[in-house]
Amino acid sequence: QVQLVESGGGLVQAGGSLRLSCAASGRTFSGYVMGWFRQAPGKEREFVAAISRSGISTSYADSVKARFTISRDNANNLVYLQMNSAKPEDTAIYYCAGCYSGTIYADRSKYDSWGQGTQVTVSS
Repeated sequence: QVQLVESGGGLVQAGGSLRLSCAASGRTFSGYVMGWFRQAPGKEREFVAAISRSGISTSYADSVKARFTISRDNANNLVYLQMNSAKPEDTAIYYCAGCYSGTIYADRSKYDSWGQGTQVTVSS
């Protein structure tokens, strides 16, 4: 497994932007598909975005498409989530996750490495 630590969460006004970062250590980072998930109070953890090992391919939940961008820096073992045009419904704990695979998955059960999460709050 790879160890993951998220940062960059906080409070942002609706319409604002925030960038989340995830630092990885341990096994070869470039062998992992990386994803971001989120969990709001009283709700299931849901898929937000994922990126292929090379960074060429990405996948997004419909609710964040065209607003959020996932990217990665394999040289420095980092993955990012740029959040633009934030909405109050984006409020949640955001988790970085890794899947040692060549396939991008939205299914959280496919990911075996998880960070502790970072809180994002969007005020209206």
